[in-house]
Amino acid sequence: MTQVIVCNIEDDINVLLKVRTTRHGWSMEEEVRQILCNAVSNVGQTRPGLGSSIAARFEGIGLTEPLTELHGNPIEPMGFGS
Repeated sequence: MTQVIVCNIEDDINVLLKVRTTRHGWSMEEEVRQILCNAVSNVGQTRPGLGSSIAARFEGIGLTEPLTELHGNPIEPMGFGS
């Protein structure tokens, strides 16, 4: 097994690591091991952008016609009987 030593970790990062170890019930060594494993296992995987996520969510609801009121036509405000 390889041994890695990380120097000059800021105090606030160290405190946050200790909070995570307490939450997970692991040692500091195991917490760092899990963080490293998650970091390298996600290499090359990209999350879709916000627009792509929204488009995917509403993809199958049947909006096939363009919404003309959203393409340069002003929307009139609702009247309140005055």
